[in-house]
Amino acid sequence: MNIYIDADGCPVIKITEQIAKSHNIPCFIVCDLAHIYNSQYCRIIKVDIASDSADLILAGRIKSNDIVITQDYGLAAICIAKGARAVNQNGLIFSDSNIDSLLMLRHDGAKARRAGLKTKGPKKRTKTQDEDFIQALLSLL
Repeated sequence: MNIYIDADGCPVIKITEQIAKSHNIPCFIVCDLAHIYNSQYCRIIKVDIASDSADLILAGRIKSNDIVITQDYGLAAICIAKGARAVNQNGLIFSDSNIDSLLMLRHDGAKARRAGLKTKGPKKRTKTQDEDFIQALLSLL
């Protein structure tokens, strides 16, 4: 088992690194060249600055029983199809029972933005979201 972090814009890198280290699980931070991460434990994988470049690398590397930390519903769907497990930064564990509706929400949001509608960004991160993430990650381990 490996843990992969889709790191661009991920607020739980340090938390994930601490948990991976405490459980002696290999951890990989995947980010594009525009981001700088340092880690004493995780291996950092740099990818080109291009649309979905980190997602494509992750999709090619993940195996059954790996865990992927991602906000991307499309990548989460690939993880599920490959027998890996995916969780977002707020503790939502992606599964067969929720991925279709999440992908539909993503599609509807993209359609609305193409039509010129404004969509709201994320709210300020809370300590509860960190705690929910920790519990979800530990449950996957």
